[in-house]
Amino acid sequence: MQEETARSAIDTFISAFNASDDSYVTALLSQALTSDVVFWGPLGRIEGIAAVERFVLDIRRHPAGTGTMVRCSAVDMPDEWARYQWVFTTPDGGPRLAGTDVVHLRRGLIDQVIVFAGEIEPSAS
Repeated sequence: MQEETARSAIDTFISAFNASDDSYVTALLSQALTSDVVFWGPLGRIEGIAAVERFVLDIRRHPAGTGTMVRCSAVDMPDEWARYQWVFTTPDGGPRLAGTDVVHLRRGLIDQVIVFAGEIEPSAS
């Protein structure tokens, strides 16, 4: 049950990147995130839904065109932490970025997001 709740929050969060119109982004994020969410992204730490909304809107306005964000793995959830993999692809064979997010859930909503963008290189050992 807890994993299903996490999967729902994660998928709602991802759907904000793919909303048919910018006006839907806030409502989708409000269904997935706590108001005091802490987001550790590629550009540093931000707090609150409004800050995450600005990040999502910036991604939606990618110079190569509006891209698509998809969860491309199952949700792995030990206790209140969950992780999943995602892929962001821009139209017409444009840039593609993959990564892993680790999220913490509180009362069924995401209150922390840690974004690991890009692939991890194998160790040189």
